[in-house]
Amino acid sequence: MITKMKNARWPGGCHLTLVVWLVIFCFFAAAFAKTPVRKIPRTNDNSALGVQLNTKNRQRVVINNGLVEVTFSSPDGDVTGIKYKGIDNVLEIENDEDNRGYWDVVWNKPGKPIIFEKLVATDFRVIMEDENQVEVSFTKTWDLSMGKSTVPLTVDKRYILRRGQSGLYMYTILERLEGWPDVDMDQIRVVFKLQKDKFHYMALSDYRRRTMPMPEDRTSGQPLAYKEAVLLTKPINPELRGEVDDKYQYSCEDKDNKVHGWIAEDPPVGFWMITPSNEFRVGGPNKQDLTSHVGPVVLNMFTSTHYAGKDLNTAYRNGEPWKKVLGPVFVYLNSVSPKEDFLLLWEDAKEQMSVEVNQWPYDFPQSEDFPSSDQRGAVTGQLLVRDRYINGRPMHASSAYVGLAAPGDVGSWQTEAKGYQFWIRADRHGHFVIKNVRAGNYSLYAWVPGVIGDYKYEANITVKPGSRIKLGYLVYEPPRNGPTLWDIGTPDRSAAEFYVPDGYPTLMNKLYTRDPAEKFRQYGLWNRYSDLYPNDDLVYTIGISDVKDWFFAHVTRDAGNKTYDPTTWRIIFELENVDRNENYTLRLALASATASEIQVRFNNPSSVRPLFTTGAIGKDNAIARHGIHGLYWLYGIDVPGSQLVEGKNTVYLTQSRSDGPFFGVMYDYIRLEGPRGT
Repeated sequence: MITKMKNARWPGGCHLTLVVWLVIFCFFAAAFAKTPVRKIPRTNDNSALGVQLNTKNRQRVVINNGLVEVTFSSPDGDVTGIKYKGIDNVLEIENDEDNRGYWDVVWNKPGKPIIFEKLVATDFRVIMEDENQVEVSFTKTWDLSMGKSTVPLTVDKRYILRRGQSGLYMYTILERLEGWPDVDMDQIRVVFKLQKDKFHYMALSDYRRRTMPMPEDRTSGQPLAYKEAVLLTKPINPELRGEVDDKYQYSCEDKDNKVHGWIAEDPPVGFWMITPSNEFRVGGPNKQDLTSHVGPVVLNMFTSTHYAGKDLNTAYRNGEPWKKVLGPVFVYLNSVSPKEDFLLLWEDAKEQMSVEVNQWPYDFPQSEDFPSSDQRGAVTGQLLVRDRYINGRPMHASSAYVGLAAPGDVGSWQTEAKGYQFWIRADRHGHFVIKNVRAGNYSLYAWVPGVIGDYKYEANITVKPGSRIKLGYLVYEPPRNGPTLWDIGTPDRSAAEFYVPDGYPTLMNKLYTRDPAEKFRQYGLWNRYSDLYPNDDLVYTIGISDVKDWFFAHVTRDAGNKTYDPTTWRIIFELENVDRNENYTLRLALASATASEIQVRFNNPSSVRPLFTTGAIGKDNAIARHGIHGLYWLYGIDVPGSQLVEGKNTVYLTQSRSDGPFFGVMYDYIRLEGPRGT
């Protein structure tokens, strides 16, 4: 190839150098990169085969639409097989049939051990059957005779195959009747386990996609400090040697988790989990959760305590009734020619995701518990922010997160797990339209990037079918007692703007070495604090230090022999004048907390009693699980002027609990305000 380039001639006999060839190659490569990606042809309903249902075998239910063939165990209702494009079963055939595609729940009775239970049905029925659509149902009704190891739930698992659709729609209806036993349900999800010998490439986003380790690689690897993390020492693919694999490195905020999955290269086939709405998920749009991970495993997490802990209310007490529809979601399969780039499958999956989002709410599920668009309502308004110490006039709540969730206190939406939530981003002027809201009673909540605290509308809102509620102008007055004397960080509920260190070279995941914004996903960053501050703790001087001088997590110091010491950070600042008869205010916003206690002292680090303590807070485990935030905590602390001096002052922030390496907080934003009225 190179020899031919060297001997090539322009008309007229001039030799074309290798350099010129490379320039031409780069030119055409750049041009090609800008061309639109080829779309995968789609089958329309008119040209597709009709949907066929086969129930001749009492232990099997088979649905086929000419594109995919799905097999279910009966009456259990597990997905045991998916036949597609010459692959007899894309699911792992080496697994037992009840360990391929299933729903499960993690639950316990109060004070009792955790139980992992697959939601196995006992009855099967056909809901709808014609050439355009088949919907089937697998149900179980709980009663006391089922014993103590069966979750007290009525379960209705629904599956839909439609004409011309290359995939399976699925949803479940879960219900507790009044008077049923007390229970905690910490996790509800659907799981698919794909053929490990075929599916090797995982995609979560345009920048988070890669060839993944094999399950055997984790078995042969070296377990690390956090149990889900493994150092790959003898991977089948030698290019992965020395990397860390941890399923939590592939977590995603729910607002961004609309499509993820895996690709097989021979033949090129994609398997994708598409979630067109977050209305049935918990904890608001910024709640983080698992997606896909080594297995190959594809998840849809409907409820979990990940990045929240038990502060997320999953407890059902005093015979509380409950009913909820989880889904529908869409398992989508696609394929390309072996001669084509298999990444076309990812591009097509994103396009299909957009199609599903635009069709939400679906009009084809047959359950009366899933309302169509004409049975839903909408809420509109404009959110403004009034902070007289920034601007004398109300400001637009640009890009605010505005949502409807169960009635509660300010900010309660982030620990709400039982009802439906509907969130939207306001435009740059604060205008919002929340569409397709299920009928019910809600509170309207909001938070604004760049503005501290939470907003809650003064009255509850009742949404009726077909209603359009216009709220008009809404004004959020964020917490504020006086002018800002100094602040650290940006109030955005994340520690991302602070100093996130490089990971250990021997404990890297190469997926996150290219994008600085993703550095926080590397393993072991909590230990870097002890490396950087082996003896003394962090000191931040207002007016001199930069935001990147603030370590992203206030953690313990490794003292050796698996012991850890509390740490005290200092903020040094100058005051020219102090009104000793007035109160100042310290705003302390936390982006995460795990088994921590922040004690606040001013100018006297040895004071036995701190001016303020958070007490023991937090169970979100975001530090160990590579999250840059968990739950949001906000404190307003009165600081008597008598504790301040003219000239140099110091705030001491002590993280006093030190039983492990993962105990700590992430700060979102800290602000000192002057006295009211100044």
